[in-house]
Amino acid sequence: MANDITSFQDEELTQTRTVLDVQQTHCCIVGGGPAGAVLALLLARQGIAVMLLEAHKDFDRDFRGDTVHPSTMEIMEEIGLADRLLQLPHSKIHTLSIQTEKDSITFADLSHLKTKYPYIMMLPQVNFLEAIAEEAKSYPNFQLVMGANVQELIEEDGLIKGVLYRGHGGWHEVRAHITIGADGRHSRMRQLAGFEPIETSPPMDVIWFRLPRKPEDNKGGLGRIGKGHIVVMLDRSDQWQMAYVIPKGGYQTIRAAGIEALRQEIVKVVPELSDRLEHLKDWSQVAFLAVESSRLPRWYRPGLLLIGDAAHVMSPVGGVGINYAIQDAVVAANVLSEPLKAGNVQVSDLAAVQRRRELPIRIIQAFQSLIQQQIFARVLNSEESFKPPAFLRLPILRDIPARLIAFGVWPVHLKT
Repeated sequence: MANDITSFQDEELTQTRTVLDVQQTHCCIVGGGPAGAVLALLLARQGIAVMLLEAHKDFDRDFRGDTVHPSTMEIMEEIGLADRLLQLPHSKIHTLSIQTEKDSITFADLSHLKTKYPYIMMLPQVNFLEAIAEEAKSYPNFQLVMGANVQELIEEDGLIKGVLYRGHGGWHEVRAHITIGADGRHSRMRQLAGFEPIETSPPMDVIWFRLPRKPEDNKGGLGRIGKGHIVVMLDRSDQWQMAYVIPKGGYQTIRAAGIEALRQEIVKVVPELSDRLEHLKDWSQVAFLAVESSRLPRWYRPGLLLIGDAAHVMSPVGGVGINYAIQDAVVAANVLSEPLKAGNVQVSDLAAVQRRRELPIRIIQAFQSLIQQQIFARVLNSEESFKPPAFLRLPILRDIPARLIAFGVWPVHLKT
C-alpha cells in the first residue's frame, strides 16, 4: 500500500494484509461510548457524514458508569431525547450523603438546583447508548459499525487521514476529513497517536457488585464510613449498586482472602445488609476498577482529536466521567460542524475544542483529588473514627459539590 501506516510496523503482517474495502466519510469516530455516540448523533443531525466504529458487538457491558447528571439531561432535552430517556426504567438520586459511626452529613443536595432535572438519573448505560444510536440511525448520513477493532492510523505527510480496522471478515480502511478518538480510558487511539498522559495517583481502587434493595431501605446515594472502610451505595430501585473502596493495590490481598471475608468486611460497615449478602456468592459477581486520573497535555494532532476518557481519565468520585465526556462531544460538535461541512478542518479548530474543555477538566479533577485526599485517604489509612472535614458542614460550601457534580464548572449547550 502507498499509505504511510503508523504503528504495528510488522513487516510480515503488512505483506499478508488485504484490505477488503475503502470507505469515505467526513468524520470517523472510534469508540461507541457516551462521548462517541453523542458526537456522532450531533454531527449526523447537521447533515455531516459520520461513521461510528465500536470494537464490541453490542453496548452491553456490566458496571459501566450509569449516572446521567442534570447537565446531560439538559443536553438531551435540547436534542429532543429527554422524554424518551425518562420512559426507560431508571431511578433518581436527589442527595449524596455520608454516614459515619456517629453522624450523617449531606455531601451534595441536587434537589435545590435550578433545573428541570434536579437529580442524578441511574440509567443502565446500555439503554442510554441504544437510545442514542437508534436516534442517530434515523439520519441517512450516519453509519454504525459494531465489531470494528481499530488497529492502525493512516498518516500521510503528517496528517491523519483515517484508520484501518479489523472485523467482518478482514481489514477495512476508513478515510475521513477528521478522525475522533473516543475509545475510553484504555484508549487504543491514544496509544497509536503516541500521546503520553499526565497521571496522578488516586489513593484507592474500587470493587463493584450488586445487592437486592428493599422498599424500606434509605433512598439516594449513600457513603458509609467505618474504621478503615468505605462503602458507597447507589440506589437502583430494586438493587443497590455497591462500591467497596479499598486502598490502592489491595485487590489481590482481598481476593486471596476469599468471598466470605469480603462479605464480613461489608457487614462491618453496613450491618443492615447482613440478611442479603448471601446473594454475593462468588467473584464472577464482582468487578474490579483500578482507579486512575490523568489528562493529556495535548488532545490533537493534524486530522485527529481525542475526547472523553481518551483525553482525560476521570476518578469515579461524583460519577462525573460520562457527563464530562458528553460535554466534550457537544463542544466538539459546536466547533467542528461548520469546518466539516466546508471540508476544511484546521488544527486550530481541534485546538479550540481542547482550549474550551481543558480548564473545566482540570478543575473537576482537582476537586476529585481534594475529596480523595480529605476523605478516602484519611479513612483507608487509619483505624480511627473518621471526622468529616469542616467544609462538609457549611451549607454554603455544600452547594459547590452539588453544582460541580450536576453541571460542571459551567454549563455546555448545543450551538443552534
